Amino acid sequence: MKTVNGLKKSPKHKTQTFRYNVMKKQRGQKRYYKRLTFVNDFKSRITWLNYNSQDIWFEYWCVHFDNHGYGNKSFKKRKPHLDKLMRHYALAANEMIKYNKEFQLWVFINDVSSYDDGLYFHTPNPNKANFPHKYSSMNRDCNLTNKELIDYLSSFPDFIKIYGEYYTDKNRLEKFCILYKDNIGLTLI
Repeated sequence: MKTVNGLKKSPKHKTQTFRYNVMKKQRGQKRYYKRLTFVNDFKSRITWLNYNSQDIWFEYWCVHFDNHGYGNKSFKKRKPHLDKLMRHYALAANEMIKYNKEFQLWVFINDVSSYDDGLYFHTPNPNKANFPHKYSSMNRDCNLTNKELIDYLSSFPDFIKIYGEYYTDKNRLEKFCILYKDNIGLTLI
């Protein structure tokens, strides 16, 4: 195998591979994205979740719908994951209202990383006295840089949107948006 400018060239193949892991082409994309439109993960993947149990509690429990980060490539690939996330918010809200205990339910959307987008559940719990959670240093003015994401979020006028930023482990500043409905659970601000 030849090495040219830090790239390994395989003599059998005409493609170049990098020293580091490169994401391979996703197979079955058509089927994958079609399933995003109709599969209810609360029935197929998260089968242990029983809202009717009086013993159930959540401590910042979250569900992510783009576990591979496919939406990081383009907004066209991210939008179906966001649609699924918002659909599951509605499903969870309908169930949590029947929960008959205090709870918080919100959507976290990262400005650039689709992998980090998630649906969060939080209730009083035996681990810590951290309920209800209140976000501080948040702003109602949009700080996101992703124009397509900003346009997408504007299609949800019935949600309260608050914006913030945080530093990652690698000291990189990341911006995010929190969405929730005022009449679903306790407020976050």
